[in-house]
Amino acid sequence: MLTEILVESIVNFIAGAGYAGLVVLMAMEGTIFPVPSEAVLPFAGFLIAHEKFSFIGVVFFSTLGSLIGSLISYYIGAFGGRHFIKRFGKYVFLNNHHLNLTETFFKKHGEITVFVGGFIPVVRHFISIPAGIGKMNLLKFSVFTIIGAGIWNTFLVYIGFSLKNNWSEIIKYSQIIDIIIILG
Repeated sequence: MLTEILVESIVNFIAGAGYAGLVVLMAMEGTIFPVPSEAVLPFAGFLIAHEKFSFIGVVFFSTLGSLIGSLISYYIGAFGGRHFIKRFGKYVFLNNHHLNLTETFFKKHGEITVFVGGFIPVVRHFISIPAGIGKMNLLKFSVFTIIGAGIWNTFLVYIGFSLKNNWSEIIKYSQIIDIIIILG
């Protein structure tokens, strides 16, 4: 039930707002808003199959949205993360030492962390904040975000495109998505 409402809302929004709507939804997904790409992009692929959009256009604009959302989160981490952790981190056992570890980690392993993190549900929504806190090089962050998001987005769009008129197959698994949304 919940998934059907979400699906209908996403399809109607994307169909009505076009590529701009796709950018907005994917930018939200790139931040901490609960708009999962797994719910957005297969439906965009479905609309490609029905000649509402082009495959390249959907991949390009969804990846642009992913980058925009990730940059917003990166800047939140870069400009507010340290202050926030110093002020409130003690309540969750985080301190200045953890900030220094984060910075060192992202300087050494930021590229692979951002790239791989982009494929992991939930992590994908939050990985940009510690990258910002860790002062990861912005150009490298952007490049690896684009590569990771581009691959992930292409995969999800392709699934939706491939299903075409067999779209009801994905609805069979909607209960799993419902549980994830409720728990998330």
